Amino acid sequence: MSSFRNSAFAAAITLAGLGGTAFSSAFAPALAEMTVEVGGAPMYPSKTIIENAVNSKDHTTLVAAIKAADLVETLQGDGPFTVFAPMNKAFEKLPKGTLETLLKPENKPALTAVLTYHVIPGKISAADFVAAVKNGGGKATYKTVEGESLTVQQDGRRLEISDTKGDKAFVTIADVNQKNGVIHVVDTVLLPKS
Repeated sequence: MSSFRNSAFAAAITLAGLGGTAFSSAFAPALAEMTVEVGGAPMYPSKTIIENAVNSKDHTTLVAAIKAADLVETLQGDGPFTVFAPMNKAFEKLPKGTLETLLKPENKPALTAVLTYHVIPGKISAADFVAAVKNGGGKATYKTVEGESLTVQQDGRRLEISDTKGDKAFVTIADVNQKNGVIHVVDTVLLPKS
């Protein structure tokens, strides 16, 4: 046991002796970026919403929809954006045939409306939402990029997002920071009135 401790101590001294050169340059990227795992992949704060989303196995449907709506370039832009990102299971909860219909080229305007309804201009953290809900007497309303509003409330410890028709989504993973904003993973696709 003492030889193990001595070896560990010697390794620590050796690493410390490397100073700020080899050790810090080898491990700096991993140490500098605190990531959140979504869909089995790390989400890096130094990457854009799209650069991260394409790696999440839980968001393949969302990424396909973003590509079909020609929103890739927009969501790679400077932003910042707050995106409520529905998981694949959220799209599966839509009425049968809805997704297939939305993905048809002739329905691109409707698909764009659905996707941009999940985007709020600016970078809004979960703590920001909670503070706004508290200041708003239990609710906070936000105008989406699509033009209609979403309402945020708290349901116990969870954030609840409601569309204008009263349908609800819950945030399952909050504060996935991106280079150009933040993603909050949600369990339901919200739909605008139009």
